[in-house]
Amino acid sequence: MSTFADVFFNIMQPYHLMCVAGGVLIGILVGVMPGLSSVMGMSVTLPLTLSLDGYGGILMMLGIFCGAIYGGSITAILINTPGTANSAATCLDGHPMVTKLKQPGRALGISTTASLCGGIFSAFVLLWTAPLLAKVALKFSAPEYFALGVFGLSIVTSVSSKSIWKGILGAFLGLFLSTIGMDTINGSYRFTLDRIYLTGGINFVPVLIGLFALSQGLISVEEQFGKAKEKVKGKLERVLPTKADLKAIWATILRSSILGSVIGAIPGTGGDIASWIGYNEAKRWSKHPEKFGEGAPEGIAAPEAANNAVCGGALIPLLTLGIPGDACTAIMLGALMVQGIVPGPLLFVEQTDKVYTIIIGLFVANIAMGILGYLGIRVFSKIVNVPNKLMVPIIFVFCFVGTYALNNNIYDVFLMIIAGFAGFFLLKLDFSIPPIILGMILGKTIENNFRRSLVMSSGNPMIFLQHPISLALLIIAFAAVFYPFFQPAIKRKLAAARRKKEEDKEGSL
Repeated sequence: MSTFADVFFNIMQPYHLMCVAGGVLIGILVGVMPGLSSVMGMSVTLPLTLSLDGYGGILMMLGIFCGAIYGGSITAILINTPGTANSAATCLDGHPMVTKLKQPGRALGISTTASLCGGIFSAFVLLWTAPLLAKVALKFSAPEYFALGVFGLSIVTSVSSKSIWKGILGAFLGLFLSTIGMDTINGSYRFTLDRIYLTGGINFVPVLIGLFALSQGLISVEEQFGKAKEKVKGKLERVLPTKADLKAIWATILRSSILGSVIGAIPGTGGDIASWIGYNEAKRWSKHPEKFGEGAPEGIAAPEAANNAVCGGALIPLLTLGIPGDACTAIMLGALMVQGIVPGPLLFVEQTDKVYTIIIGLFVANIAMGILGYLGIRVFSKIVNVPNKLMVPIIFVFCFVGTYALNNNIYDVFLMIIAGFAGFFLLKLDFSIPPIILGMILGKTIENNFRRSLVMSSGNPMIFLQHPISLALLIIAFAAVFYPFFQPAIKRKLAAARRKKEEDKEGSL
C-alpha cells in the first residue's frame, strides 16, 4: 500500500499533471479532426513523450489515448462526421439530437458523462480484476474469435435505419470489401485488378472518411443548391446532463462499461467493435427501441461508455501478458519497452511502482478528459453555428488532408473520393452506412478465424459447437439476426394475449 501512496503523490506533482492534461488536450484535438486517429496521434507524439523526464512520457501517452477516443464523438455529434472509427456509432443518435431536437449541449454533455464514467469504470477494472480478465482472454482461440466476429456482425439488424434487408446487403458489401487483397492463409491475390495498391487490402480509414464525412459534405452541397438546410443554433442552457437524463442513461452506461472492458481485454478487438455492441445492447434492452436513431440519450451514452471503457480493458492483456489489446496499446508497448518497462506476468511482481503509475495515470487521464470536456462544450458547440458555405469546405479539407496524412499516399485520397460518392448515392437510396463499416471491420476476423478453426479441426465444422464460449456467442448472434423478423408477430401475440386477459378480467367482474 505504501508503494501505491508513493506513486499517487508522485503523479499529483504539477509536472506530471501537466503531462497528463497536455496529452488529453492533444488527444481531443486529434480526435476532433476526421482522419487523424488516436493511433496517428500517439505515433506522431511518441518521440516527444520519450524525451520527457520521469513518467511524464507514459502519462502523456495515456492522456492522448483517452482524449482521442472522446474527441471523436464531438464531430460525430455536431456534424455527423466521426473523428475516429470508435465514434461512428455515436452519429446514429448524437447528430439527430442536434438537428432534430436542437440540443447540441445536451448531446455533448451526455457524451462527456458517458465517456468519463466508462473510462473510470475501466480503470477500476484494470486495478482490481486484471488477472481474472486476462485468464478469460487466454481462453479465446480461433473458434471464439470467429464467433465473436459473427456476434458483432449480427448487430446490422439493429443499426439498419429503415430497411433490415438493405442493412444486410450493406454488411455483405463490407464483407466483400474486406476480402480484397492478399489472402493471409495461402498468399494468393484476390480482386486486386492487378493494382499494387490493392494487394494490401482496402484501407479502412479512407473508406470511413469517405462514407461518413465526404458523403455528408456532398449532401450539404446538394441541399444548398436546392432547398436551404435549416441551420441548427447552438444555444446552450447547460452543459451538465439533467437528473432525468442521468436516470435514463445510468443503466446503459454501466452495461456498456462492462461490455467495453471485457471486449477491450480480448486482444485484436477495439473501441469500434465495442461501441457497436454497446449500441446494439442498449437498443435491445430499451423499453422504447423505436426512439433510437431519433436522438435517444441511451444511443449516445452506450457507444461512448463502451469505447472509452476499452482503454482500461485493452491495458489488461498488455500489462499481464505483454499482448497489445489494440493498435494504440501496440504503440504503448513499444514506448514502455523503450523506457525499460517490460510488460508480462512478472511486471506486477518486479516493477509494482510502474504498474501503479499506469493504473493511477489512467484514472487521472480520464478525470482530466472529463474536466476539459465539460469546460470545452461551449466552445465545441459553436461548430454547428458555422455557416454551411464555410463548414462544407472545412469538412472537405479535413477529408483530403486527413486521408493523405495517413500514409502520404495519393491513392488513399482517390479511394476516399470513390467511397464518398458511393456513400452519397447509398444514402439517397436509403441504405444504412454502419452495416458496411461493420462488414469491413469484422470481415477479416471472421474469415481468417473460420479457416484457422477448420485447420485446427481437420475440416470438422462442429468445432464451433464444441467450444462453450463460441457456441454461446453464435446462439446469441443468430437470435439477434432473426428476432427482428419475428418481432411483429411476437408483439401481435403478446397484444392479443393481453387483450384476452383484460376481457376475461372484465367478464369475471
